[in-house]
Amino acid sequence: MPTDDAGDRTEQPTPRRLEEAREEGRIPRSLDLSAAIVLLGGLLLLKLLGGHMLAALLNGIHAVDDGTTISAAELPAWIRRVSRAAAEALAPLLLLLVILAACGTIAQSGLPTSLKALALNLNRLNPVVGLKRLWSADSAVRLAMGLLKMAFVAAIAYLAIAGDIRAVLQLGNLAPAEILPTAGGLIYRGALRMGLALLVLGLLDYLYQRWSWWRGLKMTRQEIRDELKRMEGDPHIRTRRRQMQLRLAMQRIGLDVPKSDVVVTNPTEYAVALKYDEATMNAPKVVAKGQDLLALRIRQIAQQHGIPIVQRPPLARALYYVVEVGQEIPPAFYRAVAEVLAYVYRITGRAPALAAGR
Repeated sequence: MPTDDAGDRTEQPTPRRLEEAREEGRIPRSLDLSAAIVLLGGLLLLKLLGGHMLAALLNGIHAVDDGTTISAAELPAWIRRVSRAAAEALAPLLLLLVILAACGTIAQSGLPTSLKALALNLNRLNPVVGLKRLWSADSAVRLAMGLLKMAFVAAIAYLAIAGDIRAVLQLGNLAPAEILPTAGGLIYRGALRMGLALLVLGLLDYLYQRWSWWRGLKMTRQEIRDELKRMEGDPHIRTRRRQMQLRLAMQRIGLDVPKSDVVVTNPTEYAVALKYDEATMNAPKVVAKGQDLLALRIRQIAQQHGIPIVQRPPLARALYYVVEVGQEIPPAFYRAVAEVLAYVYRITGRAPALAAGR
């Protein structure tokens, strides 16, 4: 047998492969991008809520500090009250940061669909496996990227400090009340530049992680063949396929049966819907057919739309097994079907046009 594909992962991963990777927690994710999102979001929230939080913190501290002397026995209770006031002031910011971090993670990898990734995996504790990961090509790439990230961030930090060095040196000449807001503004601008630099690095890292993840999931042709065999034998897959086929058949029946002229039945096991238009057809056509549950559904739809139902057990069985949906009936059925259509035309008052009976 040919072995041209042995070990060559050239095929795109199948949907099942992608689903299994997600269940195992193998999804592309960049910690740098998540950190950048949290940092920039935190800076924006501090810009918007910083004044309110500071006022709430000072009010809370003033509320628990009445100016009296605190004894050693009262000190723990006073610390708890001050801590509670600080926590209440900072709680909105911390809650929004947690939500922002969760949104950043979900934006990269989607909502978790399985807890399998959280299960204990003793293989991760194996030192041999750890050493293999440590000296792998991916580890070398990550190390190189880490060094480049550090150099890039250091360069941005240097430029940020160099650009504001004059303002930093002038802090000592400011009034005490101006030092804090001026220093805060300098720190905010520097942190903002650092956050934007981290965001750029995070986006590049995420693109690399996604490319590496996709490359790692590629399959050989033999793996695809093995997966198809495994899926064919999976009872859940077969059940889901049958359900899908039944649903599609129901949809087709709901659209085609109302257009038919007659439904020929067994009477309960088989049902075949026929349509004939002399202007466009050489012979009557089977527009829908079904057995058991589908046959019941065909009869129900026919009754709802006033389509005549005729019991011809031998004809219904023969049409079901011989003629596919969308095909015209073969000449062997012309006379039998012509008799059914003639009967239908007679009871419905339609003019007969039975080319099939010629």
